[in-house]
Amino acid sequence: SHTAMVLYLYLFLNTGQKMPLIGLGTWKSEPGKVKQAVMWALQSGYRHIDCASIYGNEAEIGEALQEMVGPGKPLKREDVFITSKLWNNKHHAHDVEPALLKSLKDLRLEYLDLYLIHWPYAFQCGDVAFPRAEDGTLLYDNIHYRDTWAAMEPLKEKGLVRAIGLSNFNSRQIEDVLNIAVITPAVLQVEAHPYLAQEPLLAYCRKHSIVMTAYSPLGSADRAWKHPDEPVLMEEPVIHNLATKYHKSPAQILLRWQTQRGVVVIPKSVTESRIKENIEVFDFSLQAEEMEKITALNRDWRYIVPMVEVDGKRVPRDAGHPHYPFNDPY
Repeated sequence: SHTAMVLYLYLFLNTGQKMPLIGLGTWKSEPGKVKQAVMWALQSGYRHIDCASIYGNEAEIGEALQEMVGPGKPLKREDVFITSKLWNNKHHAHDVEPALLKSLKDLRLEYLDLYLIHWPYAFQCGDVAFPRAEDGTLLYDNIHYRDTWAAMEPLKEKGLVRAIGLSNFNSRQIEDVLNIAVITPAVLQVEAHPYLAQEPLLAYCRKHSIVMTAYSPLGSADRAWKHPDEPVLMEEPVIHNLATKYHKSPAQILLRWQTQRGVVVIPKSVTESRIKENIEVFDFSLQAEEMEKITALNRDWRYIVPMVEVDGKRVPRDAGHPHYPFNDPY
């Protein structure tokens, strides 16, 4: 049954677009390395690159896209799926389109395939990505994400983006958006891996024809705020045993589990061998009970929560904001 390697698989968005199930993540990919990473990814068969203005590397990604994509280049523009995200200091209506245009200019593109609101809460308007008061605390803005969504919709009508969506929203917040939306969100991008399986949120998305994209699908071991005694996903016996059985790496088992349940994944790497390995998950499949065993590793363990130190204790930085998404169960 495995004579032909399925190089690339897609999901269909509610817009009719094909979204490749595996993309290259570029968060924490340093300038000086990210251009090469994107080139390797496109050469290895990736057709999906996940970006964001806050990553600070879109101009360099743009150099790679310019070399690889467009008339007379190896790939046609319509062959690649490029996502970017609106940062927290650009949530007011008058800032949304200029923020997008800046990303398009940096990425050297005429349009994006997908543009997401990066977080449901906003920082103070302006050009400072992390605006702070004298005492170092972040300066927030209480603008409602519904108003930001209303400003996202014209971007699609103008042809600047093919689809719009959300990132780091909980189900109640998505519901808020759906209640006022003329254009339904196409995608929800959230942290997801076996320790944070996101089954209720995934079920919610399926019900509303929203595709889920998982970031940190391998457990994001290189995070700045790593806790010394936190569990290590890659070392789970269940994952190891399956890797041995299928002659795959633990990473490939984790990525296969996601794609097989219809979740898009965007593993980040700047290492050529890993970039190649991460896409090689379409030549085998897990059995139903193996899928369930992996899902059963869930412990609602969220790795990606921006933390700060207050009186010697590490606490979630943004948890006091009225639109903070992670106070709800999902």
